[in-house]
Amino acid sequence: MKEEINEFVSRQKKWGQEVQKLREIALGCGLNESLKWKTPCFDFNESNVALIGCFKEYCSLSFFKGVLLSDSENLLVSPGANSQSVRYLKFSSLEEIITLESVIKHYLFEAIEIEKLGLKVELKKSTEIVFVEELAEKMKKDSEFETAFLNLTPGRQRGYNLFFEGAKQSQTRISRIEKYESRILDGKGMNDCVCGLSKKMPGCDGSHKYSIS
Repeated sequence: MKEEINEFVSRQKKWGQEVQKLREIALGCGLNESLKWKTPCFDFNESNVALIGCFKEYCSLSFFKGVLLSDSENLLVSPGANSQSVRYLKFSSLEEIITLESVIKHYLFEAIEIEKLGLKVELKKSTEIVFVEELAEKMKKDSEFETAFLNLTPGRQRGYNLFFEGAKQSQTRISRIEKYESRILDGKGMNDCVCGLSKKMPGCDGSHKYSIS
């Protein structure tokens, strides 16, 4: 696993040094590291605590239960209006991470304490989803797509909507919708198996990566 994570870092042409520094800080706080969702993830006693993200304009350290952090420095950012739990720190340079190292450690230690105490995020029960503008426009223009999307379970709808909403640029949101259109038309969620090889149906367990053609 360590080799896979090192390979991930080596592939980061823009954020390699920043990712490596964030890894060092998280591991120095006593967290365990693994590769999840194709990116370094840190856990405490097998409970996910934080996740590194690499984007065009910044890299980030996301906290799975960030909404429970005190955010003493008022630095946490919400991924979107519908995010009830995750909050993240964003960085645009290695120097910024080094300057904020003590603050990052403070947030990580607080996140660990949240896990030690067994605190949970109380999620709102509301199932109403406010669709991102580009998704709403796509459904308005394409009745077949609209029917397929609305026939998905609320959880699958929400997963797609949050993913589309996460893109800052409208064109990127449109590109994401186009990329997943065929999957949606097939009634599949973002993380559902589409090859039929998964042993954890309907979810994808990565079996397609090891299939022999």
